[in-house]
Amino acid sequence: MRKLACLALAATMLASVPAYAGDVVVHAGRLIDGAGDAVREKVSILIHDDRITGIEAGFVTRPGAAVVDLSDKTVLPGLIDTHDHITHGFHPGDPIRNAVTRSDFQHAIDATAYARATLLAGFTSVRDCGGETAVVVALKREIADGAVPGPRLWVAGSPLGPTGGHGDAANGLNAEIAEVPYIADNLVDGADDARRIVRRLHREGVDLIKIMPSGGVMSIGDNPDWQLMTDEEIKAVVETAHALGMKVAAHAHGKQAIDHAITLGVDSIEHGSFGDAGSYKLYKQYGTYLVPTMLVGDKVYQRAKTHPEQLNPSTADKALHVAPVLRKNLHDAYLAGVKIAFGTDTFGMSAHGENAQEFALMVDAGMKPMDAIRAATGVAAELLGSKDVGRIEAGRFADLVAVDGDPLQDVRRLEKMSFVMKGGVVVKQSGKSAL
Repeated sequence: MRKLACLALAATMLASVPAYAGDVVVHAGRLIDGAGDAVREKVSILIHDDRITGIEAGFVTRPGAAVVDLSDKTVLPGLIDTHDHITHGFHPGDPIRNAVTRSDFQHAIDATAYARATLLAGFTSVRDCGGETAVVVALKREIADGAVPGPRLWVAGSPLGPTGGHGDAANGLNAEIAEVPYIADNLVDGADDARRIVRRLHREGVDLIKIMPSGGVMSIGDNPDWQLMTDEEIKAVVETAHALGMKVAAHAHGKQAIDHAITLGVDSIEHGSFGDAGSYKLYKQYGTYLVPTMLVGDKVYQRAKTHPEQLNPSTADKALHVAPVLRKNLHDAYLAGVKIAFGTDTFGMSAHGENAQEFALMVDAGMKPMDAIRAATGVAAELLGSKDVGRIEAGRFADLVAVDGDPLQDVRRLEKMSFVMKGGVVVKQSGKSAL
């Protein structure tokens, strides 16, 4: 209850989002709908309250409807980041000291600013892939209630991983501190642990489960090449989560962890750094999505080269090992026909609100701009399992963004949102916040 009260207090510091817009007609000069390759010229998007009711050729009007003139802009669906950590940010100084001195209250207050910045950047939906459960669930609910401006959230809460693996908050700490009970509440050491924790997280209000079958880069002492969760543990998570209607996202760098997690039924592989041709065949066979998170790889690589002292011990060496392969992995997976979903892994290496920088990295790795855009719209919505977001079509939420110029010619235009609408409500107009 104290965490909920803290978040509610933070909410009063920010402007709340109005309820709904009523009847609106948006005149779009060019329309990318998030579904196919076609770009439509001069169309009208009809909106009632928070939903799209139709799309018509030409610039039409309706009695009593407000008109939003985007006739000189390219209009797209609200963007979706399927791998974010919206309650986490970068704080200078020793990272271990920060980890044991900053409270969840501070994370909760910071998160309201991060959510606002992400929404204003055009990301109207976010899948949060790991955060303190009570904080991120409360943030999701406060945004849904209109108390805090931010994107629609699908949240995982605390990620599940093995003792000593990626996600073990006790890595690098004094053994006495490591015995504090709450530090171990997400540790999976056996299939029974997996089932119990998944069920508890579901009870606590999460939407999906995040697991850590391989070591990671930002953690201390583990190896990203190794599979650290057993097949039995992964299988127990997947079966329990799916039985409760939740999807499973798997952090996996090494090939063995990638391949085993796919065959055991996870819904997406996060990062997927050392996948190969055999892995790509498995992605396609099982319908698994790859979320390549190029942005965090680029940022941590640059920091490892220039300011390694700002990273946890061992992280700099691991970043220099892992980050260079991300581009090749995405290039090869894309050419092999793997389903790619947009995700940045934003948690402080880049600022919240800079998520769209991922697009240029995806295109530089060989993706067509339209495919990169679909990765953040229609394909991302499929990964979420949502028919409410990701496309501009009748029945879906009126989540729209607009940019000057043509992002198919210069995908970096998506880094400068001129217009953002969430659920029929304009939150950014002419490049300025309306919040």
